[in-house]
Amino acid sequence: MGLTVGERIQKWLLRAVSGFFFAAFRLFSRPEPVRPAKVPPVRNPLLTLPAVQLAEKIRRREVTSVEVVQAYIDRIQEVNTLLNAVIKDRFSAALSEAAHVDRLIDEETGGEEALADRLPLLGVPLSVKESFFLQGMPCSAGLVSRAGVLASGDAPAVALLKRAGAIPVGVTNTPELCMWVESSNYLYGITKNPYDTQRICGGSSGGEGSILGSGGSVIGIGSDIGGSIRMPSFFNGIFGHKGTTGIVSNDGQYPPSSARQQEFLSTGPMCRYAEDLLPMLRIMAGANADKLSLSSDVDLKKLRFFTVVDDGGSPLTSPVDKQLVEAQRKVAQRLEADLGVKVKEISFPQLKYSYQIWDTFLALPDEDGKPPQPFVELMADGGPAVWPVWELIKWLFGKSDHTMAAISLAFLKSIHSATPSQFILQQKETLQRSMEEVLGTDGVLLYPPHPVLAQEHHHPLFTPFNAAYTAIFNILGLPVTQCPLGLSVEGLPLGVQVVAGKLQDRLTLAVALYLQKAFGGWRDPGAT
Repeated sequence: MGLTVGERIQKWLLRAVSGFFFAAFRLFSRPEPVRPAKVPPVRNPLLTLPAVQLAEKIRRREVTSVEVVQAYIDRIQEVNTLLNAVIKDRFSAALSEAAHVDRLIDEETGGEEALADRLPLLGVPLSVKESFFLQGMPCSAGLVSRAGVLASGDAPAVALLKRAGAIPVGVTNTPELCMWVESSNYLYGITKNPYDTQRICGGSSGGEGSILGSGGSVIGIGSDIGGSIRMPSFFNGIFGHKGTTGIVSNDGQYPPSSARQQEFLSTGPMCRYAEDLLPMLRIMAGANADKLSLSSDVDLKKLRFFTVVDDGGSPLTSPVDKQLVEAQRKVAQRLEADLGVKVKEISFPQLKYSYQIWDTFLALPDEDGKPPQPFVELMADGGPAVWPVWELIKWLFGKSDHTMAAISLAFLKSIHSATPSQFILQQKETLQRSMEEVLGTDGVLLYPPHPVLAQEHHHPLFTPFNAAYTAIFNILGLPVTQCPLGLSVEGLPLGVQVVAGKLQDRLTLAVALYLQKAFGGWRDPGAT
């Protein structure tokens, strides 16, 4: 059974609307000046160490927290004029906090082991997605009307990282209202990819991906409701983890989720080094960490491995780039050669409806029948709901406070059917059962992170449904780790998503460590 006539019409409308907005953008926007192709190389060796090693060196007094924080401040100042990733810094406060850390270590009497147990990230710099509440810092999510709004406290996940000793150095850019695959807005501007500044850094945690990928941060915090951790991690050549839904608190973010969206949103770690993923997740999970059994050893040779090469041919998504197909094939070959396992190629026919499933479930009402807050209301920030046609007219004359991406999304939402398709609901349930049966508690699945490599700026306006490759796992609630796999012939990051069953996050994190060793992990974009 295929899509109904009405659903085919809706699918055609979705593609037509996205094509129209891309054409309008290219016709009426001004070309940006050409910038340098990539950032300068990393020179300070402190910037090439995982957070866990930095924390250990700080505890052992081999280096001071002030030296580490200053090294990252210097790097941010070196690259941020090219990238526009960090949109508000707190350098003075961070250095003051680092000096306090160094005094604390000098006065510590309980020994290094006790300090590591109590404050595992003591003295390590941290970058934070601007949509998270970080006391005294902006939390606008790129909305012009929220310029000047400052957080009065910390989001729970941020607070836990700070309590573990991490020192925030600044907040990073997002798309307008965190609902796009490119981090651009009219409050802070556009953020660029460190491997090629003419390319996108992804969204919505795009500023995080960009500054981490450039070597300007070692660990960061992002959120993911459709791939917002994993797409920027892929495009910027770093690691990112979308955990099992409900483990890490999603509170303290703007915009807030509504209706059933909390079921699909996931807050998680982003970092350059795979060994930082598990300790960050343990910290951010707080009291829920025990549910993940993160201390249990993982024997990769005893896992069952599967690979899915694409979504089965959805007409909404682009074909998977051949270099990504080849990179995933090499992962399977390496797993078989190194571990003696068999990587079985399988398919799930329902994946071709990934976008429709994500779009349908994100719009479902809560148990009381209340639908999620309309996007046009979020754009208005408490004022009268935005009228997309009027905003488009204003945009054409350079008078709108909203980006073309947000306006086009408002149009797409306006043609969204209020009644969920029973066919799509059935496809989701079938996919959920099938995937959970395949994965169980010892299965790991390889899947492309996106069908194409990092595109040129604004090109996602013509391919908005490619995010389906990440978005489907938000609806399924499965843990996924995005892992870098070297660079393409164009010098852009390659990667793969590693998926496991619910609460089996430790499996994907263990595979991430293996893939870092096997394929080299993060590559300095200035040295390529």
